[in-house]
Amino acid sequence: MLTLLGLGCMIGNFGNLVYAEQTNSGGISLEKDNSMGRIPDFKKGNLTPISDQNPEIVIFDYLNTNKESYQLGSKKAEDSFDITQITKDPVTHFTIVRLQQRYEGVPIWGYTQVAHISEQGVLKVFSGDIAPNLDQFHSLQVTRKIDETKAIEIAQKDLNMQVTYEENPTSMPYIYLQNGKPIPVYMVHLNFLDPEPGNYYYFIDVQNGNIVDKYNTINSTSVTDRKVPMVGTNTMGTGKGIWGDVKSLPITLLENKYYLQDTTRGAMIVTYDAKNRLQVPGIIWSSITNVFNQSYDAAAVDAHYYTGITYDYYKNTFNRNSYNNSGAALYSTVHYGKNYNNAFWNGSRMVYGDGDGHTFTSFSGGLDVVGHELTHAITETTSNLIYRKESGALNEAISDIFGVLIKQYQNRNIDWEPGKDISVSRNQAMRSMSNPTKYGDPDHYSKRYIGANDNGGVHTNSSIINKAAYLLANGGTHYGVTVNGIGTDKMGAIYYRANIAYFTESTNFSQARVRLIQAANDLYGGSSSEVTAVKASFDAVGIQ
Repeated sequence: MLTLLGLGCMIGNFGNLVYAEQTNSGGISLEKDNSMGRIPDFKKGNLTPISDQNPEIVIFDYLNTNKESYQLGSKKAEDSFDITQITKDPVTHFTIVRLQQRYEGVPIWGYTQVAHISEQGVLKVFSGDIAPNLDQFHSLQVTRKIDETKAIEIAQKDLNMQVTYEENPTSMPYIYLQNGKPIPVYMVHLNFLDPEPGNYYYFIDVQNGNIVDKYNTINSTSVTDRKVPMVGTNTMGTGKGIWGDVKSLPITLLENKYYLQDTTRGAMIVTYDAKNRLQVPGIIWSSITNVFNQSYDAAAVDAHYYTGITYDYYKNTFNRNSYNNSGAALYSTVHYGKNYNNAFWNGSRMVYGDGDGHTFTSFSGGLDVVGHELTHAITETTSNLIYRKESGALNEAISDIFGVLIKQYQNRNIDWEPGKDISVSRNQAMRSMSNPTKYGDPDHYSKRYIGANDNGGVHTNSSIINKAAYLLANGGTHYGVTVNGIGTDKMGAIYYRANIAYFTESTNFSQARVRLIQAANDLYGGSSSEVTAVKASFDAVGIQ
């Protein structure tokens, strides 16, 4: 069986799955019940008057005016929130501001917000979970009895594995909410690829050293590739992919060698060879000719070519310049490990295994797989959806959605079955977006997985959102609800906008519904058939 490893990993083994039988209920509301009290998690309208103040002041004035509604206690908003990102919205020309909630200067894990301010200085949207009344909790008034170094030691002991770190372990103070109770913790980050990929987050109680929580994801945000781009001559080459198809490749000629380095897109696209070892980046792929036709070349040819197609899709469709919208270099490593049955994004590069040769072949041989991994990078630099439970399943679904849309962009038939092109038989996929139950995944919220495996079912429950997206694009009747399809282009535009403009780290399925409706409203108008279709698509999968 195949084993799930983390963010960007395409497949997993979930053992004895536990599924829900009940449905969620209740209509869309601007108010949200949480374990710490009822507070708004999405508000829109003219929330503030016209102002010539900068966006930060507009937001802080709004929060200070509405302290009671958000249950912020005695603290000023300026002392409770940090501005983490400011961007310009290409659709509305509003300023989009992302925030991180803090208490006494310490960030609160998973509590981020996003605000939209019009060109007239009016706050139009405020979205995201807020932890209320933190100053009422005596648990925050503690003396730290362990330090950062001890917290790392505790995490390493629990890991119980000899690893080669990709980056030095780190430990940072956070506040972690457990069942509504805030606990001061150290967040320990352990990132490694050998003996197997791991990117662990541990939350260690500062009082007693207990492990409050832990989970594994392949989402390293600080691994960097320090290789200097080769300065040579841009030229073209050709190569054969894993299925023998010939592809044109932008490459670099330097000192009588041809390298898989494309400097015509963003900063550059570079493809590396791990030589079946567990270290990355490996060495830059090269040849003495500009023809890459050897069987060992095939995985690199596909990775290089499909990364370029993925870059082109986002640039030509959304005017997005690489995953960070600032032209970041795109690195791929192929031939990772031996018979490694997976692919993942590790925070700095796409990494592809060769497959076991029985079920799957090289994972870089699927354009939808390459698009899936690079979309994880976009999510990481925008909404940064936490890779657990519903936010993690939403993260996975977004990557599946854009994987198939990128495949369609290259004028291929859209089959709605991620991973089919890397199946040895070419008739078995990892998931089905049109019929999730084909591979044992839920197609309705009432059937969702509620166990602890797979970070709370990120690869299983993603199928519920996948089905909603499929219905939104194609239409159909599901569980007695009829959806009028709006086509793949509009579906993609709505999901892209929601991810970059409205989703926050902890967005769950119900919140995603509200934010996708708002994205459709922005693009097509509040009374449009597109907004109606978004609502119906979520009705059809039982998400209210």
